[in-house]
Amino acid sequence: MAEAVHLVHREAFIQALHGYRPSKEALEKLADIKYVPFAGLAGGGRNTVIQYLVNNYEYHFVVSDTTRPPKLRDGKMEVNGVQYFFRNEKDVLQEIQNGEFLEAELIHNQQVSGTSIRELLRAKGEGKIPLNDVEFGGVENVHNLLPDAIVIGLLPPSYDEWIRRFTEREEISEQELMNRLRTAQEVLSRMLERPYFNLVINDDIEQCAADVRDIVEQGNYPPEKAAKCRAVAEDILRRVNERLA
Repeated sequence: MAEAVHLVHREAFIQALHGYRPSKEALEKLADIKYVPFAGLAGGGRNTVIQYLVNNYEYHFVVSDTTRPPKLRDGKMEVNGVQYFFRNEKDVLQEIQNGEFLEAELIHNQQVSGTSIRELLRAKGEGKIPLNDVEFGGVENVHNLLPDAIVIGLLPPSYDEWIRRFTEREEISEQELMNRLRTAQEVLSRMLERPYFNLVINDDIEQCAADVRDIVEQGNYPPEKAAKCRAVAEDILRRVNERLA
């Protein structure tokens, strides 16, 4: 089984992230940016949908920073600057303390990941719509700082499909599985509570991308689709609660 990752500077990160806000200078630079953060469950397919949009339309993937090492995914090792920027803990901690991230979060109690201001400015300079994969706690910070950001809450089509996806994608320990279920419980509960989340089901990639584009580019999403997505989220949460009971 894969070993769990541990943070050496965990307490310092907790202190730095408590009530975190970017610097005033950073927020001024981002005042007119159109930004699309994706959130959802681990294994829900966020990266796949984002890559499809980047490859086929005028979108730019903002690569997040993380303190964890690269993982083997689908038989291939993750590449620095592609899936994430794999950073030194001390460097990430210093930049958080300096207000150089839009958002950052302690994830599964074992790593810190976040969106660097430098990457958002690079996307803005290319004249494309920046989007990326943001952990749930970070999304709330983004919404508070950039209320016009278009938040996408990506969902697998069912609980069973979700479990199949992330257990086939990588080998994880029983402890990490329980951590992910507890995280999913919190993520789903909050997504259902926050009205700024645009819930989208990731079943067919082309349809999912079309739904995201309707929301982002047209500001239009049929109420019946939104209701269906909410029902799926509620059912997955019910199954997670049963597993953790």
